[in-house]
Amino acid sequence: MMEHTLITIGRQFGSGGHEVGNRLAERLDIPLYDHNLLRMAARELGVSDEDVAKVVEAQSELIRRLAQRGPGIFVGRCADYVLGDYSNVINTFIYAYKDDRLNRIMDIYKLTEKQAADKIKKTDRERKLYYEARTGREWGGIESNSMLFNTSLLGIDGVTDALEAIYRKWESRG
Repeated sequence: MMEHTLITIGRQFGSGGHEVGNRLAERLDIPLYDHNLLRMAARELGVSDEDVAKVVEAQSELIRRLAQRGPGIFVGRCADYVLGDYSNVINTFIYAYKDDRLNRIMDIYKLTEKQAADKIKKTDRERKLYYEARTGREWGGIESNSMLFNTSLLGIDGVTDALEAIYRKWESRG
């Protein structure tokens, strides 16, 4: 039985969810696992990224093994679903208002407003389809997440502070 705490972060594109994960991992000095899990799983199988079915299953196994190893933060990858049998997981979803997401994406990628809006729409659609096809759950829904955080209201630092406090509280249970 694991005693360490895990955090999963689902997020809308442009909400700053990945940045929250990075900052939180740094503050807590625990690993962050994200889109690189897919490459790691593909390497373990010795196959190219195109062999999706095998890679997705290997990725899920890798998530479970990493969860057994110690505390960690998992960004995306349906980690909330994969770790659904674990009781010590803080499942979060991070979102933001459309204007804030647009401004963030325009700034990061140096895009026009139309380009940023198209990129947000495309990426969110892909994330939603990926998540819902693999889990049968609504992406960003309350049934899959312990907490929802709005970076438009709390800011990235505010969400990071809140998750750090929650993590430390969970770690001190016992």
